[in-house]
Parts: sequence; structure tokens; C-alpha cells
Amino acid sequence: MKNVGLVLSGGGARGAAHIGALKAFEEYGISPTHVSGTSIGAIVGALYAGGVHWSEIFSFFKETSIFHAKRFAFNKPGFIDTEKFYADLQVFFPRDNFDVLEKPLFITATNVISGNLKIFSKGQLIKPIIASASFPGVFTPTEINGSYYIDGGILNNFPVEPLKKHCDKIIGVFINSLKKVSIDDLKHSYSVADRALKIGAAAESKLKFPKCDLVIAPKDLGSYGIFGMSNADTIFELGYSETIAVLKENENLLRSNSF
Repeated sequence: MKNVGLVLSGGGARGAAHIGALKAFEEYGISPTHVSGTSIGAIVGALYAGGVHWSEIFSFFKETSIFHAKRFAFNKPGFIDTEKFYADLQVFFPRDNFDVLEKPLFITATNVISGNLKIFSKGQLIKPIIASASFPGVFTPTEINGSYYIDGGILNNFPVEPLKKHCDKIIGVFINSLKKVSIDDLKHSYSVADRALKIGAAAESKLKFPKCDLVIAPKDLGSYGIFGMSNADTIFELGYSETIAVLKENENLLRSNSF
């Protein structure tokens, strides 16, 4: 039996597209054996690796309020206190350890002090999930064993690497397509700088696409913000429909029992 890896990029609220992809995989009978994710991809990936059905993941995604007053940080570097998400995930992982998962999972996070990337795959589970999704400036850094971590997408927003030595085939889901803009949208220096950073991040991820056997990258996600949860259903459908389209285009590959 072949090992099939699934890599899930970061992308905030666009993560609903990851869940749409999971629905499509289920319909096609595709069940990845290993998962690697960063940021929202770490959250969705951990729940999926833990055996949570896509429909329940989607309900959790829509019902979890990020900016509720009860999550505000006090005397910490950030608006939202990451520690206040622990209980939300503990519902799914009452025993807080990677070894409870049904599939091997790799989560990336950035050490905010050393500047190094950390790949978590064993030991305590919930804090690495939260750390990986701790968008800098918004969420407080997450402390793990004396070190402090923030969003894994800063250094690696498409973590294919942990899967290469374990998997025969890899499917990637990338949800950070660039928003279409015109020069009129870039009237200020900060908007040009922001655009440049997004171009660089997307380009770095796309260089890894050839390492995947299939890539799902919905092109219409760029117009949706990373914190806007009101469009979750639309984004879910975009992820689902794009995944179905890619799978249909590759039916011969799928029939060859490569997956």
C-alpha cells in the first residue's frame, strides 16, 4: 500500500477551502496517510489526522469565534491570547499528544527568538497547533518548553519537506493565491510593500509545487481576507469545486492505483 502525503498551506479564513478539499477526497476514496500543515493548515490537518470528519471540522471552523472579548490579551505582545484557544482544541484532543492521532502529522512553527523553523511531530500536540497559527502582531507568541513560537507560514507556508521521506505520493492544497490588483490599488508605499511580501511568499511556495504529484490551488481565493469568516461557505465551495476539477483531470492517474 502506498503512503500518500497531504500538505496544507496557511491562509487564515481561506482554510475553509482545505475542508472543501477533504470532502472531495472522501468522495473520490482518497485517504492520505500522512499530513503536514502550517497555520490554518496545521489546525485542519491536526483535526483530520485525529479522525475528525470534514463536516465536524467545518462546523468547528465556523463556530469558533477568534475575536471574542474573552480571548483578548492583557500585558502580552498581541491582541489575541493564544492560550485561550487551548480549551477549544482540547475537546478534540483530551489527551494532548501526537500519539493519539490516526495519521502521522507534521506541524511547522517559527521560533520568534532564534528565527529558526521548528517541525513538531511528537510530544504535546495542542500548543504546536496553536503556535503554528499564531499570526504575528495579532496573536501572542506561544510558549513551548521554554521557547516562543509564532506562525509557521513565516518561514514555510507550504511544508512539503517533512513528507518527502515518508510518502510515495504527495497532494498539496495551496490557498494563498494572489489577489488580482491594478496599479490604482497600489497608491501608497505600504500597499506596494505589502504586495511585494505576498508575491515573495507565494513564489516561494509555488517553487515546491513540482514536489507534489497533485496540487489544488483555487485561483479565486485571493479576494478573500485571511480574517474574514463571513465567507466560509463560499470559500469551502471554491476548495471543493477546484479539488473535484483537479481530480477529474487526473482520473487516469487515480485509476492506476497510484493513490
